[in-house]
Amino acid sequence: MTERANNFPPLPRFLRIKPCFYQNIEEEIPQPHQMLVQRIYKLWMMYSGILCFNVIGCIAWWAGGGSATNFGFSLLWLILYSPCSYTCWFRPLYKAFRADSSFNFMAFFFIFFLQCVLALIQTLGIPGWGTCGWIATVMFFGSNVGSAIVMLIATLLFTVVTLFMALVLIRVHRLYRGGGGSMQRAQEEWSSGVWKNAPSAGVTVVAQTAQGPTLPQYPTAVPSYPDNSHW
Repeated sequence: MTERANNFPPLPRFLRIKPCFYQNIEEEIPQPHQMLVQRIYKLWMMYSGILCFNVIGCIAWWAGGGSATNFGFSLLWLILYSPCSYTCWFRPLYKAFRADSSFNFMAFFFIFFLQCVLALIQTLGIPGWGTCGWIATVMFFGSNVGSAIVMLIATLLFTVVTLFMALVLIRVHRLYRGGGGSMQRAQEEWSSGVWKNAPSAGVTVVAQTAQGPTLPQYPTAVPSYPDNSHW
C-alpha cells in the first residue's frame, strides 16, 4: 500500500512547514456519517472565521476609545484557539467515526463540552477578555455607536456558533448512545491500546485483501450508530 501524504492544513509547496494530518472524509468516514462530519468541520471553520472577525470588532472597540488589551487578547485567541480547536475536538471526532472508537468519542465529549463553555463565555463578552460579547457591546453603545455596531455583529456571530455547538454536542451524544457506546468500551480501548493506531474500516479491508492475514487485526466493522433523522 502506498503511504498517504498528509494534506491538512493545505500549505503552499514552497514552505518548509508540511501538513500535519491526513483528512479525507469521503474516503475514511462511513457514508452514513459523512454529512455530519462535514458539517462539524464547517462548524470549526465558522468558529475560526468568527475569531478573525472578533479581531476586527476589537479594533473597532479600540478605535472607539476602548482598551488595547482587548485587541491583544483577540489576536491571542485567534492564534491559539483556531488550531487547538481543530486538534483537540475535531480530530477526536474524526477518528471516532473513522474507527468506531469509543475512547475518541469520550475525548470529543469532554473537550467539546469545554469548548461550548468557552464559546458561551466569549458570547457574554466580559470586558478586558478580548471578545465582543453582549456585556461589552451593550455597555459600549453609550460611548461609540459605530464601534458598538461592529462589535454587535461579532456578538451575534458568537451567539449563533454557540447554539450550533450545543446542538452538535447533543446530536453526537444521542448518536453515540443510540449505537451502544459506553464508558466501559472506552476503558477497554484504553487498556488494549487499540485507540492509538486503529485505522479506518475501509483501509483495513483493502490491506487484508492485498497482503493476506499477516497484518495486525483491527476492528473492521463500520460504525452502526442509528441515523433516523436528517440534521
